[in-house]
Amino acid sequence: MPSLQVITLGCSKNTVDTEHLLFQVQDSYEIVPEGEERPVDVLLINTCGFIGDAKEQSIGVILAAAQRKKAGEVGRLLVCGCLSQRYADDLPGLIPEVDGWFGARDFAPVVEALGCKYRPLLEHKRVLTSGRRPYAFFKISEGCNRRCSYCAIPFIRGAHRSVPMEVLVKEAQELAAQGIRELVIIAQDTTYYGLDLYGKRCLAQLLRRLSEVEGIEWLRIHYSYPADFPEDVLEEMASNPKVCRYMDIPLQHVSDVVLDKMHRHVDGAWTRELIRRMREKVPGVALRTTLIVGHPGEGKAQFQELMDFVRESRFQRMGAFCYSEEEGTYGAEHFKDSIPERTKQKRLDALMELQRGISLAYNQSRIGTEEKVLVDDFVDGTFVCRSEFESPEVDGEILVKYTSSAFDGAQPESLIGKFLNVRITAADEYDLTAEVI
Repeated sequence: MPSLQVITLGCSKNTVDTEHLLFQVQDSYEIVPEGEERPVDVLLINTCGFIGDAKEQSIGVILAAAQRKKAGEVGRLLVCGCLSQRYADDLPGLIPEVDGWFGARDFAPVVEALGCKYRPLLEHKRVLTSGRRPYAFFKISEGCNRRCSYCAIPFIRGAHRSVPMEVLVKEAQELAAQGIRELVIIAQDTTYYGLDLYGKRCLAQLLRRLSEVEGIEWLRIHYSYPADFPEDVLEEMASNPKVCRYMDIPLQHVSDVVLDKMHRHVDGAWTRELIRRMREKVPGVALRTTLIVGHPGEGKAQFQELMDFVRESRFQRMGAFCYSEEEGTYGAEHFKDSIPERTKQKRLDALMELQRGISLAYNQSRIGTEEKVLVDDFVDGTFVCRSEFESPEVDGEILVKYTSSAFDGAQPESLIGKFLNVRITAADEYDLTAEVI
């Protein structure tokens, strides 16, 4: 049986794509885990092409793979995903060592290039690539109908396409049967789900359907767009114990000037009111957001407004990055990227330093509280866990020391994927320490 290795770059949406693709071909290939260094018959690279750093990483990985092919360590070299979708006309001539280039919107051609027949009736099945972790990213739609001026996703991934609800329920059942206990719901915009298929936003209905799947205990929402936010999602979060009181909602900015240039279809007042309603309707909710600094239109006053907004809003979780001009976007064609990179970085550093203090205060406020946590892993005598307020791979962790007496002699590995009741005993700006109750 020939060997196949897939290198997945970029976001968790790419990971889901890879796992669906692997199921389609697993009967015809020996699947070599990513990171295992050995010669392979076929190497497939699933690329990211969203921003400059991601593009550079993808190009670097492809060039390294081309060298491996020259050295005889790789038979066929294939590339798919966002980078090859975005630069389909340019890349083949630049890197001729690649045997096949494929986009990001349809993986049937990739499956066929691997000598297999694409089976759409199996599109709900996946080969999990994450080892023993008890959570899985769960993509409910593809593409995006938003036209944010800085974003290349719509012309890379295409228009929004919801996955039918019955297919998602089947996929959740398959994942639960493999030991998955938490679904991290992702899409370019999760709140848009259902509009194309059902004529209305159906995220809340989908949450109810998924919560009925036996074995799935937590549902976590990521990537929610603030404009036209569906209020019934908050009602579901407040009333359904399986929906984590956690919301990832990338706000990007708060200044009216910057939001208008970003084409976000909201203003600062709407943004502040939405946060107020979220916290009012879902007491104790943990809010994660993403912000952009240095976007065209962001002067000193606009950045100060952003700093004041973060100081007032006290997001439990926050990420930020500097604006980078992306060719083909509205912003690149109509706005001048006039803010020096040094100024952008200085603003980013100031914003993240402010958030570090907020995150530390939030974590310290939890010392002494009792929380339910999911055991993700066991490393060096310590359980790596999370509560409903921590999302995997982007937030901190709750660390619980293993002692045989505290766990009635249970083998540590047997507790991965289980829930524990713990008391928080210490905290820093990222991680917390706890003891089992």
